[in-house]
Amino acid sequence: MLKKASIYLLSLFFLSACGIINIRKTGDTSEKFDNYSEDLSDSRITFDDLPVPSFSTAGGSDAGPINQELQRRINQISEENNRENFINGYTILVYSGADRERAFEVRNEVYSEYPDIQTNMEYNEPRYLVKVGRFVNKIEALATYEKLNDLFPSSRIQPDRFLKKRESEEEKEDNLENAER
Repeated sequence: MLKKASIYLLSLFFLSACGIINIRKTGDTSEKFDNYSEDLSDSRITFDDLPVPSFSTAGGSDAGPINQELQRRINQISEENNRENFINGYTILVYSGADRERAFEVRNEVYSEYPDIQTNMEYNEPRYLVKVGRFVNKIEALATYEKLNDLFPSSRIQPDRFLKKRESEEEKEDNLENAER
């Protein structure tokens, strides 16, 4: 009995594979939905029309106080920024760990591979940090990060605060550089 059923199923499979028994689908799917329509207007959310802004052509009497107020606020922000001793920015952390020797090795490796990039080593108890660069935003740091990431895959960009240089300090550094030439 089992033998007859398996022969019957095998022959049915063979005949359908050869195309003798042709199973056709009735029509193309695009033909099925040619006449389909549905009204969804009841379920849609409707919004009121936006008011059209009216522009007055009267004199520029309002422009004066806005500009004065804006200039006053810009001056206030500038004074606050000048009083602040730190700049918020980003740096690339290349090494963070307790091994002092490894920190020096990493710092020296960065110096030798990329001499044009500023490298700093800090000790925040109980770990040593090797940081590269000082950037105002992350986009500036990305180019340097891409260079360093090949050699140091564990490096990452992190927020940092930098001591702001004053004009007198910058002038001293310029004078030292000029004296060395």
